[in-house]
Amino acid sequence: MRKEDTAGMNYVSIGGNLPCDNRTALQLCVAASSSIARMTGVADAVLSPWYSSAPVPPSDQPRFVNGVIRFTFAGDPARLLAALQALERKAGRIRSVPNAARTLDLDLIDSAARLSDDPALTLPHPRAHLREFVLRPLRDVAPNWVHPRLGHTVGALLASLPPADVRLI
Repeated sequence: MRKEDTAGMNYVSIGGNLPCDNRTALQLCVAASSSIARMTGVADAVLSPWYSSAPVPPSDQPRFVNGVIRFTFAGDPARLLAALQALERKAGRIRSVPNAARTLDLDLIDSAARLSDDPALTLPHPRAHLREFVLRPLRDVAPNWVHPRLGHTVGALLASLPPADVRLI
């Protein structure tokens, strides 16, 4: 994929570490990726491989399952975010304290390289560039992605991070 091929793309990180309704965290993440790919306005969806990662910050929580889905979207990012949050609720997501274990976590990482400082929808995601569990699967679906605010490639961002416990499943 050439750098210009990332223009207009949306990137959503998919993660979770708790089961729900007799489905494992991986099954919930796979189901969420399928639901995103079928959403109205979504086209050309590409899913990364799945990774397993230790909780951040370190805790006694179960390991997380993580991936990224890339797609085009005919709509505004606020509508996309609302649809993602509805999928989280459907999968039993309960928002309690920051960094709590969860059934499903869908983060809009980038939406067509838009910049937004709105607290309800900050773009790009304010911490994505600090998380190997986001950047590794992002690199799989967009190896030439450039952070819209920082101007660094996904490869450079990954190289700048300390080692983390992130493994291909």
